[in-house]
Amino acid sequence: MKERCIIYGRVSTTKEEQRTSLERQKEELLHLAETRGFQVEKIILEQASGYTVEREGLLEMLEIFADKKASVLCIQDDTRLGRGHAKIALLHQLKKEGIDIYTVRDDGELQLSESDHMLMEILSIVEEYQRKIHNLKIKRGMERAIAKGYRPEKNLSRLQEGGRKKKEVPIEEIIRLRRRELTFAEIAATLRGFGYDVSKATVHRRYQAYVKEKGDINTEE
Repeated sequence: MKERCIIYGRVSTTKEEQRTSLERQKEELLHLAETRGFQVEKIILEQASGYTVEREGLLEMLEIFADKKASVLCIQDDTRLGRGHAKIALLHQLKKEGIDIYTVRDDGELQLSESDHMLMEILSIVEEYQRKIHNLKIKRGMERAIAKGYRPEKNLSRLQEGGRKKKEVPIEEIIRLRRRELTFAEIAATLRGFGYDVSKATVHRRYQAYVKEKGDINTEE
């Protein structure tokens, strides 16, 4: 079965010569897809600055990839995808999603410059440390809650079948943890550790609503 690709072409202005360039990109990219044996899922051509990610065509492309309708991107060169920080951010996003990028310039898979490759490596390292910090915050929140006498197995039910996260926020657990002097951030981290997809802001908002209704105390961090 042929891999499905998106053809993406971009120019920065609406001048006549740029429109001609856009059509030329399309022809070259169709040829690239054909020679590589890709099935074209979508052709996206747009006129927009490469320094922004606020592009309708770009967002459509990302949505198609997110829906797993294509796994390959064909572009003339990496500057057509974007420029500056926008380009690096988009390359990083596509890499995380496992999207293969082919270019006319490279006549095959995209070859990054040494500086771009280094930036991508830095981004990957930073994300890895962010994940570690996130997991450590969850672990710390859970350990502090348990140390203060909180027994989640007595209050929280198991995750829903199929591993799906609970959507409802257990206000009773928020109150119990708050009364044990945990911060809203620690409460959120603790609940995430038990499968609740909840942020600090949501915890704070639910608690404040409870306080307003019930007249409880301990509303500040």
